[in-house]
Amino acid sequence: MRSLTSRVVLVTVATAVISVFITALVAVPVAVRSVNTQLRAELLEKSALAVELLATERQAARERIVTSLRRDGIEVYLIRRGAVDQPGLPERVVRQVARGALVDTRGPVAGTPSFIAGRPLSGVNSGVVLTRAVASNTAGRVLGTVWIALLAGLLGGILAGALLARFIARPIRLAAAAATRLSAGDRSVRIARGGPAEAAELADAVNQLASALQVSEGREREFLLSVSHELRTPLATLRGYAEAIADGVVGPGETEKAGATMLAEAERLDRLISDLLVLSRLEAADLPLDVVPVDLVELVAAAGEAWASRGGLAVRTELPDHPVVVRTDPGRIRQVIDGLGENALRVVPAGQPLILAVREPGVIEVRDGGPGFTDEDLAVAFDRGALNRRYKGVRKVGSGLGLALAARLVTRLGGRITAGHAPEGGAMFTIELPERPDR
Repeated sequence: MRSLTSRVVLVTVATAVISVFITALVAVPVAVRSVNTQLRAELLEKSALAVELLATERQAARERIVTSLRRDGIEVYLIRRGAVDQPGLPERVVRQVARGALVDTRGPVAGTPSFIAGRPLSGVNSGVVLTRAVASNTAGRVLGTVWIALLAGLLGGILAGALLARFIARPIRLAAAAATRLSAGDRSVRIARGGPAEAAELADAVNQLASALQVSEGREREFLLSVSHELRTPLATLRGYAEAIADGVVGPGETEKAGATMLAEAERLDRLISDLLVLSRLEAADLPLDVVPVDLVELVAAAGEAWASRGGLAVRTELPDHPVVVRTDPGRIRQVIDGLGENALRVVPAGQPLILAVREPGVIEVRDGGPGFTDEDLAVAFDRGALNRRYKGVRKVGSGLGLALAARLVTRLGGRITAGHAPEGGAMFTIELPERPDR
């Protein structure tokens, strides 16, 4: 009974059997009542005929009438001068008929429940009474035929259940087969829409899942290709300088330069690996956060001082003259600001501005005077590797992880980050942090 088909068949068979028994429970009393009503009506009708015949016919004819009625299960009682010709008839019936009353009742006759119909005859205290036993075993006869209906109900239930189960299980089997193919790596699988609305919804869900997996895996492949290229570049540089040093190609005067280049490439490789690790932990939702009250004015001021010392950009801050306190993780917010600063340092020409600003309530802006974004860029700015693929070979680009990492970090902190056009002509990133403590 683990399969849907067997359970549907069981339910339909049980429903058929229950329906048959309920029908029998209702039909038996109705059938018994109908039979007894018919018997009573016939008895009353025959009593009227018997009175007419017995009043006019001779003795021999009377005996034939009585014999004929008895063959039909009807007993005849004659009342003469207030006395009945045979025992068994209730005294109250004898008295009523003897007084000239019509009788149509039910009662015991010789100990047997019977219908009683009596009519007076011409003469003093005379009459005729017909009795007929109440129908017995009618319920048994009705119930005796139930097994036929039960058998028919069982067969019908099995057939209907099998057809219904096939109809219901078909879209589920198709979805299961599609899921198996998806798990095996086939992303081209699709299910045709058809059948009831629920089956169509199931087909749509599976088809949407297959499409989403196809798109997601395509993006993952592109991302891995991009990351592999970014990894190869510093590794190739490191390998080249290492081989040159090992072969003695690098002279004593060039060792310092080679070491500096190798150190820069190693740091670049370390940053890329760190970004990948943080991004993977963010997507796994296990990145530890230390949420405390933070003064954004103090935090952004410190970031501005650190970036002003790096040179190459005209760094300035726009800060209110009072604290702006929110509850967040200061280390992760500083990581986001530094990531956006690294992004600006890569593309913004020397001497152009980098502005770090704090707005109320709990908003940080990072603006620059670089090449900025197009309107099309804004829609994919935080997608992994999207801008890397779009501007590779056009201008200096990074791994494509920085903006994606910033967006994931802000989202994990319950905030929101958006990209736009800066008044200085470059890019503007707005970080909105939601929660503020009570003051």
